[in-house]
Parts: sequence; structure tokens; C-alpha cells
Amino acid sequence: MTEELTVRPETGSDGGGERRSLRRDVSGPALLAGLVCIAVSFSGPLVVVLAAAAAGRLDAAHTASWIWAVSIGSGLSGFALSWWTRTPVITAWSTPGAALLVTSLGAYPYREAVGAFLVSAVVVTLFGVTGWFGRLIAAVPAGIVNAMLAGILFSFGAGIFGAVHSAPVLVVGSFAAFLLAKRLAPRYAVPVALLAGGVLAALTVGLPLHLGSSGPTRPVFTVPAFSWAAMVGLALPLTIVVLASQNAPGLGVMRAFGYRTDDRLLIGSTGVMSLLLAPFGSPGVNLAAITAAICSGPESHPDPRRRYVAGMSSGALYVLVGSFGGVLVSLFTGLPKELIAVIAGVALLASLQGSLAAAVADEKGRDAAVVTFLASASGMSLFGIGSAFWGLLFGLGTHLVLNLRKR
Repeated sequence: MTEELTVRPETGSDGGGERRSLRRDVSGPALLAGLVCIAVSFSGPLVVVLAAAAAGRLDAAHTASWIWAVSIGSGLSGFALSWWTRTPVITAWSTPGAALLVTSLGAYPYREAVGAFLVSAVVVTLFGVTGWFGRLIAAVPAGIVNAMLAGILFSFGAGIFGAVHSAPVLVVGSFAAFLLAKRLAPRYAVPVALLAGGVLAALTVGLPLHLGSSGPTRPVFTVPAFSWAAMVGLALPLTIVVLASQNAPGLGVMRAFGYRTDDRLLIGSTGVMSLLLAPFGSPGVNLAAITAAICSGPESHPDPRRRYVAGMSSGALYVLVGSFGGVLVSLFTGLPKELIAVIAGVALLASLQGSLAAAVADEKGRDAAVVTFLASASGMSLFGIGSAFWGLLFGLGTHLVLNLRKR
């Protein structure tokens, strides 16, 4: 059994009378875990963010501002919360949320999308500080939420094989490298796929990389606009995805390793950070799940009470790397579209299979889950509202029709 650590910020993670000493707790493995966390985040999920920015037709300046906002938000919140709670709190942008924006962002003016980001951040903050988060997760059947997420992610998984015809060596080679690394070193599977894909791209279709401006990113402030279509089509699905597919698993990872930090503090804090950074392009900052496991496990440090240093390490590196978001945009936009397709697909493969499995786990709600998945994956648009919302609506309707108690 994993040792449970009930955390009180004023006393430290061991519940003792003195706050733990940061200087004493710093260790090489914890610092390295933070570095691995950053490498994983910027090698795979960042490609999904760039795909969403391209779908929204954002220029280089706004795209760099988006990366700056989510990186700075992730870094500051993760660093501060890890230090305050003395637990490894890892925050990041929502990769499934970015996947949602790939299919929806282009349907709305960018100012209205920023308005939807603001509204979503306000709702997440309220659900966090009031403790309503658990009630929301319990109100919507888990199968429907997971089916909506699986429908959003489906196009990314299919995109791996849709790109084979135009660059078969690149796509098949990158995917093979991913599978091999997944078997031998699962933590590094996505970075290995990206590295192998870069080499194969240089040898086959070409790799015209350029670094562009090397200076710090200048964030771009966007005055938000509000519309009902963007609220329903963007803000609502984004809020549900962030709460159900990011914050819930994020808390689950922490609790699996024995940490019992106050969820109102964590979700409320990330919600406030999202609110502050939304005008600069951030669709939200939330608890991480996959990278949280890197910093919360024994590889970070044998003593669970010293693993919070990994959270602070990753937070500091997020701020450092994110401050030069323009360089990242210039670097990644030079990647061939086939390589982006396969890297985005493998980066989201675990999320897709987890969502599919959870969607059909409950036999009683399987019909509603399948309807939700099909509608969400269809790409349909009605009244200017994207398929994620309609998948959720049709799924809930199916659930109510089939499960209402008969007289």
C-alpha cells in the first residue's frame, strides 16, 4: 500500500510541527524528474497546441503568446503550489482541451474564443473553491464524458494512418520507434518518436527548420468578445474536458501516490491562473496526470516527502522554456505535416484508449456512450456549435430516454 500523506501547508507534508527545509530536500533525482517532465510536455502535447493554433488561423505572434501563457501559467502555479503544500503538484495545459480546439477553434473569431477561455476559467475556479467539483463529476455519467473525449481524440489517432500515403517511411518509421520505446522505456516513447521522425523527415521529405527570433516572447493581449455560440460550443465542452479529463485524473494520480492535498486549493489556484492568462491566449491551466506520475513516483525520490522538489523543478523549467515561445513556434512549424500528425497521434494515444475503455466499461450506459462518441467524432456543426457539445447533448438525451424509471 502507498503511504498516505495528509498535507497541511502550514506544517509540511509530514504533518509535523516544522516546515520542511527546501535546501535540505533538494536532490539530483528530483531535479532530473522535473527535466524529464518538461521534455515530455514540449515534445508531444505542444504539437497538439500548435495544431489548434493553426486551426484557428493564428499568426506567429499570437501562437507564441499562447505558448508563453500556458507555459508561464503552468510554471508559476506548479512551482508555488509544490512549495506551499510540500507535495509534487504538476500543472500543465490540457492536451485533450487543445485537441478540442483543433476541431472547434476555427469556427469562431479569435476574440470570441478568448471570451470562452475566460468564462471557462471562471467556472473552473468556482467549482474549485466551492467544492462543487466532485458533485459535477458525479452528476454526468462517466461513460458519456469519456465518450465525448474519445470522439474528440479519434481524429488524431486516425490521422496517424491517414498520413501514411504521403510519407510512408516517415510515418511508419516514427510509429515503429514509438512502439519500440513504449516497450523498452515507456516514459520516453513520445520524445523518441519525435527524434526518429525528425531524422526520417530529414532523409525523405526534408526538414526546413529555422529558429527565427531568439529573444524572449512578447505576449499579445487580446480584448475578449462574448457570444452564445462560443459559450456553448467552446466554453462548455472545454470546461467539462478540463474538469473531468484533466483535474480528476490529476488528483487521482496524486492520491494514488498517497498525497491528500486540498482539491479546492489546487483547482481554485489553477482556475485563477487561467483567468489571468486567458487574454494572452491561454485556454486554461490544470492539474497534470501523465507528467505528474513522473514527479510523484519513487524515481523522483525514495522519500515521498522530498518529491515536491520535482514539482518546483518542473515549474521553474516551464517558465524558462516558455519565455522563449517564439523559438519553439519557429522550430516546430518547420516540421512536416505528416510528422506532426504522427507525433500528435501517439501523444494522445494513451488518452484515447483510456477514454474508450472507460466509455464502454458500464454496460448499462454503453448505448449513450456510443451515441456520444459517434456524434463527437462526426465533426458535425449545428447553429455554429461544434460536435463536442452535440455529442454530450445527444449522449445525455440517450441516457435519460433509456434509463428513466418507467411507471
